Amino acid sequence: MMTPMTGFARTAPSYESGYEADAPMGRATRGTLGYVFPGLFRVGDDGWVLLSETGVSSLYCASHLSDGTADGLYTVEYPNPAENNGFGSTGAQLGLPGVTPWRTITVGQTLKPIVETTIPYDVVDPLYPLSRPNQYGRSTWSWIVWQDASMNFEDQLTVIDLAAALDFEFILMDAFWDSAIGKERMEELIRYAESRGVGVFLWYNSNGIANDAPQGPKNKMNTSVARKAEMKWLQQAGVKGLKVDFFAGDKQETMRLYEDILVDANEHGLMIVFHGATLPRGWERMYPNYVGSEAVVASEMLIFSEGVRQQEAFNATLHPFIRNAAGIMEFGGVFLNKYLVKSNEERNARLTTDAFQLATAVLFQNPVQMFALTPNNLTDAPAFELDFMRQVPTTWDETLFIDGYPGKYTVIARRHGTTWYVAGANAEAQAKTLTLNLPMLAGETVSLYNDDKNRNTLLQSTPVKANGEITLAIQPNGGFVLTK
Repeated sequence: MMTPMTGFARTAPSYESGYEADAPMGRATRGTLGYVFPGLFRVGDDGWVLLSETGVSSLYCASHLSDGTADGLYTVEYPNPAENNGFGSTGAQLGLPGVTPWRTITVGQTLKPIVETTIPYDVVDPLYPLSRPNQYGRSTWSWIVWQDASMNFEDQLTVIDLAAALDFEFILMDAFWDSAIGKERMEELIRYAESRGVGVFLWYNSNGIANDAPQGPKNKMNTSVARKAEMKWLQQAGVKGLKVDFFAGDKQETMRLYEDILVDANEHGLMIVFHGATLPRGWERMYPNYVGSEAVVASEMLIFSEGVRQQEAFNATLHPFIRNAAGIMEFGGVFLNKYLVKSNEERNARLTTDAFQLATAVLFQNPVQMFALTPNNLTDAPAFELDFMRQVPTTWDETLFIDGYPGKYTVIARRHGTTWYVAGANAEAQAKTLTLNLPMLAGETVSLYNDDKNRNTLLQSTPVKANGEITLAIQPNGGFVLTK
C-alpha cells in the first residue's frame, strides 16, 4: 500500500506501486501499510495462491492485506484513516439485510487456475441494465507521448486522423481539454471524429477536495448536481465515454463516488474508465458500462521514469498472473516510437523490442485499449506491425495459460471468435528457448511476430507440428505473437 496523501499532488494511494518477485513472507517491503489486492503467493513446491476480493459496491469499503507475520499470517485490513484527505470513515456502514464483499482464494498446483480464473465475476450480478450497448475497441491518445502541450485543436485533429488510418474505434482526449480547447470547439472535434468513424473519450478529474491534482476539468464528477449537468452535455455532444482520474483511496465514501459516476454515466449512455484508481472488484459485471481501470504501474510511468523503463519487461511478465487475473487493466501501451518523446529521438529510449510491444496488446486485457501509437508511426513503423494493430481484438472469448513464471517470462493464449493469439514476453537477461504445446493450432501454419538476435522484429509464416508443439526463442526484453 502507498502512503496516503503522498505522491503526485497527494493522489496516493492509487495502486501504482511496484511488485517485488519472490519476496519472503512476513517481511515488509513497503513499510507497515500492508499490500494491495491481489496478492500472489508461491507455496513452496506445492503450488500457487491468489488472494483478492470482489463484489465491492457503495455498500462497503475496499480492503487490503496487512503486513505478514514471520509465520506467514496475513489479515484483512480496512482503509487507512488518512485516505481521502481524512474524510470518511475507515470502516463500513451497512444496513440489514446487507451484502458484504467476497474475499477470494484461487489455488492451483500450477499457474493455470490463477491465470484462467473467472471467480471475480462468477459470484456477483449486474446492478442495473445497460442503457446503451457498449462499443469496445482500440483508441489513440496524444497525451501519452506528446503530453500536455498536445491538448490543442490541431493536434487532436491529427490524432483523430491517426485513429481513422488505423481503423481504431476511439480517440481519448486527456487533461486540460476544457481550458485548451473548450466545449464549443470540442463539439466541433467530436463532429469531425464522427465523420471519420471515430468515437471520443474525454478525461475528467474525479475530485474537488480529495487531493491537489490541478488538471481540469475539475469539480464536475464529485457532486451530483455538477455531474448530472455535465453528463447531459456529454450525451448531447456525442461523447462515447469518460476516463476519470485521481481517486486515491478505498474508503466507503470513495466507493460511493465510483458507483455514482458509473450509474449517472449509464443514464446518459456513457462508458467509464478509471485511472489513479483502486483495483476493480467485480465491476466488469456489476456495472455494465464500466470498461476499465488502471490500478498498475502503467504506460505513463514509462515516460516519466528510467527505472520503470528498465523494469518494463519484468512488470509485463507479472501482470497476467496478478493484476490482470483479478480484473481488466487499462495499461495504455504498445509504443512503436524508439524514443518516448514527440520527436522520437534522443530521450527516453525504449528498452523493449517492437515484438514485445505487440505482445502486450494480447497479454494485457481490457475491452477498451488506449494504445500509444503516434502519427509518425504511420511512416516509420513497419507496415506489418501496423496491420497487426489494425486487427488485434480487445475482447476475448477464452484465455489459456501456456507457460511462464512471474517476473521471468510469460506465455498466454487468447481466443477471439475462431482466431487464436498466443503472446509471450521475456524479462530475463538471456534469450529463452521454449517448446510450447498449442493443441488448438496443431498442424496449422501460423503468422509469427518475433525478434531476431539483433532485436529486429520480423513477421514470418511457420508451421505448428501435428502434435501441437512449436519451438521458438524469446529475446531479452523481447516478445512474440503467433496467430492463426
